[in-house]
Amino acid sequence: MSLSALLAAAPSPEPGGSLDEAAKQAGDAAGWVEENWSTWLNTGLRILLIAVIAVMLRIAIRRALTKLIERMNRSAQAVEGTALGGLLVNAERRRQRSEAIGSVLRSVASFLILGTAALMILGAFQIDLAPLLASAGVAGVALGFGARNLVTDFLSGVFMILEDQYGVGDTIDAGVASGEVIEVGLRVTKLRGDNGEIWYVRNGEVKRIGNLSQGWSTAGVDVQVRPTEDLGRVRTVITEVAGLMAKEDPWNERLWGPVEILGLDSVLLDSMTVRVTAKTMPGKSLSVERELRWRIKQAFDEAGIRMVGGVPAQPDEPSAADPTAGMAAPSAYASTTSPQSLAATPIPPQNLAK
Repeated sequence: MSLSALLAAAPSPEPGGSLDEAAKQAGDAAGWVEENWSTWLNTGLRILLIAVIAVMLRIAIRRALTKLIERMNRSAQAVEGTALGGLLVNAERRRQRSEAIGSVLRSVASFLILGTAALMILGAFQIDLAPLLASAGVAGVALGFGARNLVTDFLSGVFMILEDQYGVGDTIDAGVASGEVIEVGLRVTKLRGDNGEIWYVRNGEVKRIGNLSQGWSTAGVDVQVRPTEDLGRVRTVITEVAGLMAKEDPWNERLWGPVEILGLDSVLLDSMTVRVTAKTMPGKSLSVERELRWRIKQAFDEAGIRMVGGVPAQPDEPSAADPTAGMAAPSAYASTTSPQSLAATPIPPQNLAK
């Protein structure tokens, strides 16, 4: 069949059918867009306004918190060079405490602002937030039960920092470990022990804290002397030693009060104990105790006062010689009738011949 025949047999399209349908669809789309464009514009502008306000509010709050932390650090550095600052302020401790508080506040502010903005944006899309909030509440409860130790450590660390219970450079007794604080975190506190070891203590495990670097410390020394020594002389020597020590560097700064002799702490047959105490700078009690013992021992040696544990005292009068010192111990073999002597006697030979 020829090409002309095929074209003649093909059905002819209806004139204007497809064009009218396309024009109708385009008209419906244009009408739908014209009908909803104001809603879209309103929703988009609302979302944009919410995002801009949230970002600007977050930046403003973070800058305000940063300036507040910098002002706190500048005030600490201003006091650091003074004599009062050397005793009461630790710049590193103040800086870490302020940085930790600022970090917590910035994180909380960002979470609240961005979370609220996200919920408002979802509400602008006409999304029902009730199921979402209910699911988030259930997930939060499950996460709280699963990570309760982490939450406990974090909250304990926040309150420890806010209350300034301890800081970098303090010597503390946390119950599970003790030592000098080298880092304070929101979850873990790092301590350096007496032997140089580093302890990582979770803040949630700390039930009680003994801070040995706040306020003042007490140095106590027990001096044991013979019960025959003159107590007035002992008091005079210790008073002179304490007076000289309080005038020398660096002990004049470490001693925050006069050295006091509290009196006799105990009286025994072979010794008596004199209790000496002094108020010292925080964390310096051990060094003051060692120096005070050293000086008291030297002063007692020069004054002829004998301490317990030294050279034994010689008796004032020679004792009579013991008359039994040259006698030998009695022996059971001295008596011929004793069982030991009879057992040691040789058996006489017997004549077995008959």
